[in-house]
Amino acid sequence: MKKLSLVLMSLIAISFMITSCGGGSQPAATEQKGPNALPADVVAMMPKGEAIYKAKCIVCHQATAVGIENVFPPLANADYLLTDKVRAVAQTLNGSKIEMIVNGKKYTQEMVPQVDTKEDAVAVINYVLNNFGNKAGYVTLAEVQGVEIKPRTAPPAAK
Repeated sequence: MKKLSLVLMSLIAISFMITSCGGGSQPAATEQKGPNALPADVVAMMPKGEAIYKAKCIVCHQATAVGIENVFPPLANADYLLTDKVRAVAQTLNGSKIEMIVNGKKYTQEMVPQVDTKEDAVAVINYVLNNFGNKAGYVTLAEVQGVEIKPRTAPPAAK
């Protein structure tokens, strides 16, 4: 009986350790609860958004999304980003050449288009909106339906 109790307690302890060590990843859709819970479809796109961030955004905005001061704006706790999520999707899709004031600092560096589809833009923006200290909700594909994807010009051919 003592051996059985010891085995059961060990199994419970091991399962607790396994489930409590999430590594900081996004909770599964079934774990989202409370007033700030994300819909399951938004949670499901987080791994894709993270992969896009790591492949495209990290160079300029850095691993912690703090950017490079006076060159590339922060995305962590950035008033500019959090004010207009649809604009963020449009800029991710089409790039941006406009001057931005982010958290009181001016940024003029051009941003080139980063993704080709609205789905990818929404995924990466939702990832940013919910990581790096941001708890800013989400944007949906329906909200960005009116965002135009501008044609991209190919570089001139070499002569």
